[in-house]
Amino acid sequence: MTLSMPIPVALQTRSLFISAGHSMTDPGAVGNGLNEADIVLDFRDRLYEFLADRIVLARDGKPGINLPLRQACEMAKRHDIAVEFHCNAAESSSATGTETLSAPSDDEFGDQLCTAIADTLNISNRGDKGEGDGQHSRLAFIRAGGVIVELFFITNSRDLAAYHEHLDALVGAVGRVLISRVCVSDHEAAAA
Repeated sequence: MTLSMPIPVALQTRSLFISAGHSMTDPGAVGNGLNEADIVLDFRDRLYEFLADRIVLARDGKPGINLPLRQACEMAKRHDIAVEFHCNAAESSSATGTETLSAPSDDEFGDQLCTAIADTLNISNRGDKGEGDGQHSRLAFIRAGGVIVELFFITNSRDLAAYHEHLDALVGAVGRVLISRVCVSDHEAAAA
């Protein structure tokens, strides 16, 4: 994986946990012959690999393994920042874009993630939504302090093609947002 932009030297001040939505027994959404759980597990593993050389973080399982939601939520509670990745789905194959679901305190963070994803994949930025805007009115991962990221619509062939074409760039873009969220630059640390 190549890094397109240098990351400034920074001091990590927050802990990070990343999670792949669903689990080894729940495939999640299905679209275009693929299932959500496989896509987000691969994304989580690639993102972990990108981040592990730069910051300290935890994930919900070993490479290729995804723990059940209950365990992911318990792990999320132990970290300052927790992010779970999903793919969106809709009956209409024209539904497109990325969005996040979060508590109000994470709106800005969710918007930063959406902007990075939308710009990298050249898809619609649906923005950060409140917890009640998802399919379920109460989402366990958000209650555990996390942010849910719907990377793209698995049911939209153009979104899916953009994801595959720009996967490495997407890992880097999301990784840089996460690094900036858990670290302060040397300049910020000196000013504090």
